[in-house]
Amino acid sequence: MVVALSRLLDALGVPIPQGLPEVFGEPVRDPLGDLVSRYARTHGPFTAHAVAERFGIGQAIAASALTRLAGERRVVEGEFLPHGAGAEWCDSEVLRRIRRRSLAALRNEVEPVPPREFARFLPEWQHVGGRLRGVDGVAAVIEQLEGARIPASAWESFVLPARVADYRPDMLDELTTSGEVLWAGAGSLAGDDGWVSLHLADTAELTLPAPATAPLDPLETELLATLGGGGAYFFRQLVEAVGAADDQPVVDALWRLAWAGLVTNDTFAPLRGLVAGRGAHKTTRATPRARLRGGSLSRRALAASVQEGRAPTARANPPRVAGRWAILPLASSQATTRAHALGETLLERYGVVTRGSVVAEGVLGGFALAYRALSTFEESGRVRRGYFIDGQGGAQFASGAAVDRLRAARQGGAVALAATDPANPFGAALDWPDTGDGGHRPARKAGAFVAIVDGEAVFYLERGGRTTLVFGDDAETLAAAASALSDALARAGSPKLRIETVNGAGVYGSALDAPLRAAGFRETPRGLRFDARR
Repeated sequence: MVVALSRLLDALGVPIPQGLPEVFGEPVRDPLGDLVSRYARTHGPFTAHAVAERFGIGQAIAASALTRLAGERRVVEGEFLPHGAGAEWCDSEVLRRIRRRSLAALRNEVEPVPPREFARFLPEWQHVGGRLRGVDGVAAVIEQLEGARIPASAWESFVLPARVADYRPDMLDELTTSGEVLWAGAGSLAGDDGWVSLHLADTAELTLPAPATAPLDPLETELLATLGGGGAYFFRQLVEAVGAADDQPVVDALWRLAWAGLVTNDTFAPLRGLVAGRGAHKTTRATPRARLRGGSLSRRALAASVQEGRAPTARANPPRVAGRWAILPLASSQATTRAHALGETLLERYGVVTRGSVVAEGVLGGFALAYRALSTFEESGRVRRGYFIDGQGGAQFASGAAVDRLRAARQGGAVALAATDPANPFGAALDWPDTGDGGHRPARKAGAFVAIVDGEAVFYLERGGRTTLVFGDDAETLAAAASALSDALARAGSPKLRIETVNGAGVYGSALDAPLRAAGFRETPRGLRFDARR
């Protein structure tokens, strides 16, 4: 009572009744500010006009008092009410309490969907089905998959063609040669393959992984010093710069630097040359006999040079080092900015971010780093945290639009994806189905495939296709899955794929026998074979 009377007297001129002790009239430092602060603590968001009416003062005086309180962080200015107009104010603690209760209400509103709904949703969210077209479509895919590690042999065989209906290799090269997109290696794989991520040049420093820190040999150090001087170099220029007498050591050193995430190229051509016929999603092609005899020059050119008395000195660049090489930009050292970029990238990629999806990506810092960034987004109202997918725990984050699409997911079709494709939820956000025999288990391995029909994993093919795991026996579903696999292989131009065993037994007479034959596989002594060149 004493405090209230003194503030009313000094701020508003309200007289104190006679006969009260003098202590009731002791002055305070900011009487009007204290009255406005007390009003704020007992109300939700309000305007300066409401304060002016409450205390019978001018609106300008009320606004001045609120500005002083905002400077002391006792109130916050903003636009809080759904149908409000103009500046609004709210006590800082009241606003935090409103946010906590609002978030709790939003979480309780969402009933989790079965995992199958997410398996329907994710391929559609990532444009699987070839709904995009042209160079702009390729750029849109790269923006969504920015930073995702995918085998080099899968990018142009299965990942991009699955999303861009008219995909051609020159579309990706157009983006890389123009400087809009760059690629980074993230470790080598068997069969002249390796993990590769694509990045938009504008945001690459935020999405590039930290390069490997393994010690470099003298040739690698010299190549890195040459490239570190700036600019881009053709392979032949690099050979001359390091004074190498033989090309092969330079080729090998250059690729060790590329897989370590230190250098890149202005086209995707070297990766095509590296994995052509030998990557995880390819089978070895025979080398033409004429090429073995003629070396880097054709026999006709060799004969002509001999007749003219010239030595055949031309040295063609191997396909695996075509284009111009340059050093990769350094990843940003600003941890907070990188964490926020990671959160935005994961939301763009998955729609609903779960622990399993983040762990499968192998992100440095793991789910703990992503969780901190996404929690910050939730506090600012950009995303929701809740129990969106059944069985995935409460640490799930999504935007309101993604939640709406997840709950409205239509009946899914049949797709065959590389097991490492981010559009494949199995082995990441969702568990693989159980084969029931307790033996071989599927995994997100380079070179493996998974066929999904209406949100259910139907069968899994190991690298090379020789071992297959089938998760059901419905004839119609198996037929749709086999047809999707045939379409994906034909689109990728995979030369050969042979299936020999199904769930540990021979393919002949298995549940996949008839569906594969109907999808274009042909009988051979060792199994059913698909040949895209037939």
